[in-house]
Amino acid sequence: MRRRGSDTLAVSEQSQPTAAPPTAASLPVGDPASGQTLFSASCSSCHGADAKGITGVGKDLTTGEFTPSMSDDEFLTFIKTGRPSGDPANTTGIDMPPKGGNPALSDAQILDIIAYIRSIHE
Repeated sequence: MRRRGSDTLAVSEQSQPTAAPPTAASLPVGDPASGQTLFSASCSSCHGADAKGITGVGKDLTTGEFTPSMSDDEFLTFIKTGRPSGDPANTTGIDMPPKGGNPALSDAQILDIIAYIRSIHE
């Protein structure tokens, strides 16, 4: 009898549903107010205090299709990775360093920056 009980337990453990892996939809929503502060500290030297860009250095993040064309997950990956000057999609000829050159930025802080950028996009 003992064996039968353990067989039943093994079957019931196997039939338990597993949690779905996290998806882009499960990313936490960033805080634009916190993102503005973080943007000022980490991004404004290239993208400008108003995020309208600095000619030849950083793109305008308030207009254009680049920002709205990406999901938050894609945008997060882009910021974490950066874009080297040799990348064919780089139009400034200047490296965008990973995490904007601030390696201390956490994913949550980057999501705050993304929320801020989305909130000011025209």
